[in-house]
Amino acid sequence: MAVSTSVTPRDARDAWIDAKLADLGQWMQRHGGTIRTIQWGVVAVYLVLVAVPAFLPLPDRSAHLWNNLTVFAQFAFWGIWWPFVLVSMVVVGRAWCGILCPEGALTEFASRWSLGRAVPRWITWGGWPFVAFAGTTVYGQMVSVYGYPKPVLAVLGGSTVAAILVGLLYGRNKRVWCRYLCPVNGVFAVLAKLAPVSFQVDYAAWAASPKPRGATASKPRGDSFNCAPLVPVKTMNGAGACHMCGRCSGYRGAVRLARRSPTHEIVHVAGSEPSLDQTMLILFGMMGLAVGAFQWSSSPWFIDVKQALATWLIERGTTWPLETTLPWYILTNYPEHNDVLSLLDGGLLLGYIAAAAIVLGLSLSGLVALATLALGWSRARFHHLTQTLIPVAGCGVFLGLSALTVTFLRGDGILIPYVSEMRAALLLGTSLWSVWLAWSVAGLSARGLRRAGATLGIAAACALSVSGWVLLFWIW
Repeated sequence: MAVSTSVTPRDARDAWIDAKLADLGQWMQRHGGTIRTIQWGVVAVYLVLVAVPAFLPLPDRSAHLWNNLTVFAQFAFWGIWWPFVLVSMVVVGRAWCGILCPEGALTEFASRWSLGRAVPRWITWGGWPFVAFAGTTVYGQMVSVYGYPKPVLAVLGGSTVAAILVGLLYGRNKRVWCRYLCPVNGVFAVLAKLAPVSFQVDYAAWAASPKPRGATASKPRGDSFNCAPLVPVKTMNGAGACHMCGRCSGYRGAVRLARRSPTHEIVHVAGSEPSLDQTMLILFGMMGLAVGAFQWSSSPWFIDVKQALATWLIERGTTWPLETTLPWYILTNYPEHNDVLSLLDGGLLLGYIAAAAIVLGLSLSGLVALATLALGWSRARFHHLTQTLIPVAGCGVFLGLSALTVTFLRGDGILIPYVSEMRAALLLGTSLWSVWLAWSVAGLSARGLRRAGATLGIAAACALSVSGWVLLFWIW
């Protein structure tokens, strides 16, 4: 009897999408010059928005997005740029890094004239993603980077200068800064694991293909490529480190841009690559420290503690912590705008953020540990289950940044409808996504009550994370 081999409309559609994605990857490989032109256009805009406002007078109450460069720059960076760069990581992986990022373009350009030194061990330390994220987040809060142009120049401009210096010292035509030291590298790497498209390697095709021609032979396109972010493409099985630049597309007939399930990397890859550094970043950074950083200025707890400490100090005749201020590049100091932080404010700010990071980080770790115990304890399993929290962790950081979008627009009389409903939908949707990931990961090693217990542990972690944003957006 003949077996039917008819192609369904869905199969034809999927094949068409796969072919178009592969073609897009090949287009990127062939048009590297076009991509670099786009990068330099972004660099030009970036340098203007970072540098020029810092030398202009601070805007007055009559300034708006459409008539003041400083206000426009603040909105561009904190209302559009950063929140939606985070969204892009979940949608198209780290394409921002490979196609648009100005720091990436500048550090790679500087690396053309690099001293070519070997990358030292201290740069490759795995803790940098957490330390850099925490440091820039806390310092940004201390100097009010979201509200004033000089702190933007200090934070973003300082990061850019550091990227160029690293490019001039280490590697050759590489992005050593992006690979190891970029303050948002860790966050981008974990969010990109959720992307439904990535450059993927066919290991069998790689092994079966002829080796690339030697250095003296004529090399047609695809016979060699420069992976600037230092990704070991031959063994690449995830999207976390790939910058989606397309340079490796078609290499040895084994690399192509392709679809994948948004759950695939978390469920089937993350467990084989346990990472304490990413675990710390997710639990103590994105779900702990970031909450404190966005919360403190609205928190009644912060105000209550400040008033109690101020009263206690005044009663004892000690007023210098309330009166002493520091330069703007250490602690917010803009008296002309009635925006000055005293030493007491600064100390409490640091204490609040640190407390949020420690209390939430440890509490979340405990809940993940309980989920792990339900399956049978192992460090690898603990790290694997932590990765299931990436959707809700990323959502929190996005909502914190997008709150600035709403604030900027509201200041110009532009009201976005259904903001509360959209926030609630995002928190609920990403929490359910995390719970589904936990159910899928738990199902790899357990069934029944053990699987349900592990999933409930992650659901409790999601609820704890969401509670911090509920306080900020709906209660305070």
